[in-house]
Amino acid sequence: MSKPTYYDTWLADDGPAALVIREPLVPVEGPDGVFFPATFAAGDGFPGGYNIDVFPSDSDAAQVARGLGYTKSYKPSIAQFPSARNVCLVDSVGSQANRIEPLFAKEKYRHLVPQVTITAGDKTVNLLDAGHRAGDALLRSTKLQAELAAAFKAALAGDDAPLAKVAPTSLVFGVWDSRNTQAKRPRLVASTVRAFDVRLNTRSAVYVPPMDYASQDVFSEDEKSKAEKDAKNPLAVRGFVHVPASGTHGGVTATGGVRRDATLSLAALRLLKGKTPEDGQRLRRYVLGLALVALTTPGETYLRAGCNLVPDVDQPRTFTLVGSDGSREKLKLTHGEALVFATAAAEDFGVGEDKPVTFDKALAKQDVTDAGEAKKAKAAKKDKATKGDGPTTAVEEVS
Repeated sequence: MSKPTYYDTWLADDGPAALVIREPLVPVEGPDGVFFPATFAAGDGFPGGYNIDVFPSDSDAAQVARGLGYTKSYKPSIAQFPSARNVCLVDSVGSQANRIEPLFAKEKYRHLVPQVTITAGDKTVNLLDAGHRAGDALLRSTKLQAELAAAFKAALAGDDAPLAKVAPTSLVFGVWDSRNTQAKRPRLVASTVRAFDVRLNTRSAVYVPPMDYASQDVFSEDEKSKAEKDAKNPLAVRGFVHVPASGTHGGVTATGGVRRDATLSLAALRLLKGKTPEDGQRLRRYVLGLALVALTTPGETYLRAGCNLVPDVDQPRTFTLVGSDGSREKLKLTHGEALVFATAAAEDFGVGEDKPVTFDKALAKQDVTDAGEAKKAKAAKKDKATKGDGPTTAVEEVS
């Protein structure tokens, strides 16, 4: 297991498509416990709140659709079909990645990746905590700007090793240098937590001020009465009057269970290249090791207030190796085994140096200026084309 060549059959051209984990979870209160999924802001027709997809029977959906006036944007809600099958998003793929990636800053794992830290005043941020990873504005505002730009350009040219020397987890969890070179690498490890067939709960509360401020002539009884009917009234906002909160989100109960689904795309991993075939193979082994550590690490149990989910001891997690031909093979893989392999692969590849750098305000301002100038240039080019002084279609422009 300690040899970096242990999983070379997975990296061969005819290797498997993916490694999949399915891990049943339960609330700490028990299978029938109430827990709180993530809430999302309203937008694009979504009313906001819990993200729950509902799957009513065809006849029920058709009946409601006729009543509402069917449109392509029609989406059944759990309020319309409280007993229908549904799937609730508890923790998104992006949220899961942000929980897992900082693992590599811990003492047990920090030898696997270069520790890139950015200091601004009295605050220090690890690259592993940056939302856009190697493509984050924070990195472009340091002396690493040129090195990362060169690494992204090398990746575009077919050599991912330079990026792995600075920010290898960007190859594991995905990165897009959308503000500069446009280089993009897909997410290899994707983890999501979902609950099935949930029942909605509501909760109500009321804030009671410690004294009657109207009786102290802070404001009038009339102002008090109006404020208690309007939660946005300044007196309510500042806590001077009773503030009721009725029928708000109260969590869910999952009658169909909760599950974490995690996938390592081996097919995407095999697309990573090095300057030579040998370099490419060492790189792929290294990234595979990091991915296996990330995939097998015990997940965080505390996701948010009211959402503490633990593995279901009665239903252990399963590992399935999915072949490119659709075949499925059950595996036994421990986190300890993954760490041993990752350590050997990291030593063989050669982990990049730690890079403590300082935030440069001038570079940050220049980045903003460059973005503004690029936007103006794009608008001017579009305006010129519209007036007939230049190419009028994308095809003409390319040709």
